[in-house]
Amino acid sequence: MAAPKRSSSKAGKQHRRSWPIIAFGQLLLMLMMTLVAAFLLDASYWLERAAVAWGNQTSEGTKVQKTFLSPSVAQELCNFKPTEQDSFSKVQTFSKWPWFSGNLSLPQSDFSKELQKRNMLRPRNQDLFPELPPAHLIFVLYVHNRPQYLRLVVEGLSKVQGIEEVLLIVSHDGYFEEMNSIVESIRFCQVKQIFAPFSPHLFNGSFPGLSPGDCQNDDDTSLMNCEGNSDQYGHHRIPHMVSLKHHWWWMMNTVWDGLLETGSYDDHIIFIEEDHYLLPNAYKNMQILLALKACKCPECYATNLAPADVLSQGEGGDYVVAEKIGNVGYAFNRTVWRKVHSHAREYCQFDDYNWDITMWSAVYPQWGDAIYTLRGPRTSAIHFGKCGLHQGQRNGDAPCLDGGPKLPSFHNAGMVPNIEMHWEVKRLPIKGYKRGFRGWGGWGDNRDHRLCLEFA
Repeated sequence: MAAPKRSSSKAGKQHRRSWPIIAFGQLLLMLMMTLVAAFLLDASYWLERAAVAWGNQTSEGTKVQKTFLSPSVAQELCNFKPTEQDSFSKVQTFSKWPWFSGNLSLPQSDFSKELQKRNMLRPRNQDLFPELPPAHLIFVLYVHNRPQYLRLVVEGLSKVQGIEEVLLIVSHDGYFEEMNSIVESIRFCQVKQIFAPFSPHLFNGSFPGLSPGDCQNDDDTSLMNCEGNSDQYGHHRIPHMVSLKHHWWWMMNTVWDGLLETGSYDDHIIFIEEDHYLLPNAYKNMQILLALKACKCPECYATNLAPADVLSQGEGGDYVVAEKIGNVGYAFNRTVWRKVHSHAREYCQFDDYNWDITMWSAVYPQWGDAIYTLRGPRTSAIHFGKCGLHQGQRNGDAPCLDGGPKLPSFHNAGMVPNIEMHWEVKRLPIKGYKRGFRGWGGWGDNRDHRLCLEFA
């Protein structure tokens, strides 16, 4: 009986002596697996750098050609130290998806709830474009109800070089069947549609649409016993006009913080509207601008495909331009979005129904005096719409006519990339609304302020 005990004790001693060797072996195996995983995760980065180096060679081996770099590679090649504008925030939480699942106190129709569900659908055309490049960019096209414009914009997008690499997100202000059909016809890239479920266009007879007891025009609330706050000029809200500002803000919050497809995306997103025609070189020029922004304009917050002056097609020089952030073909990253989002109250309470004027007047001034964007000397996007969204939209108004949709005129230079990496930056004075400007009005109702803040 004693022998087995001695044998068991001996085996236990041998096991205790061998345990450190086993543990060391397991630790070494884990370390090797970690190194292999890190190598695989970084492989696309090094392959891209090799492709860039190879693509920059000519037959002589010396001349530098145009390069199309992701910002991360550009920073490496430029020996660039990120600033606040360009450091990607990797610690952002992603806890607000799906957006608006009952957190607002507004009564919703079944259709509004159905649109919320549609926002969770996967992008279409993944069978045609199953894999996007690691350094791909995202385009966001925000639309209202001008199908004659949207058809032309979609036609232009189909001709953009590299568009097959893009995830195109189309944000609808409410739902209009013709607009939806045009977007559903797209086959040249991955497409995801999102619909603003609290658009005034979806609420007939209740806020944020027009309620029966709402004050209208210049009604005096004390005499009319109606609901609503007037703006600084004594005018009450017009639903189809305030929807412009609501949609832009809802779209930004949703695209950056409310979609699975963008939850871990920190790079630049390009925003265009339904009357912004992109030239064939838009995508490639944007890639070059992002590389130049990292190298030569680290103080720039954004990039633009067009001048801030929508009537201009650029100076045509051999330089890139730093100027005021424009509202046509603009792009910024998640770090800049966090800065915008931190001023939600300034955005939501400024008395102007235009989102861009609100940004120029109430948000950007919070960051300092020189808020630059970087663009090329020749436009890659054209604002061609003549009818504003506030024209001819109310019942009884004559429709706004601009002679029908026509292809915008542009120089042949817009056919190919036309920005060079070696160009220097020309800085223009920042001009715009002066401090103290109080807005053009149309945004004085406290209900709009609260809804806007709830989106954030």
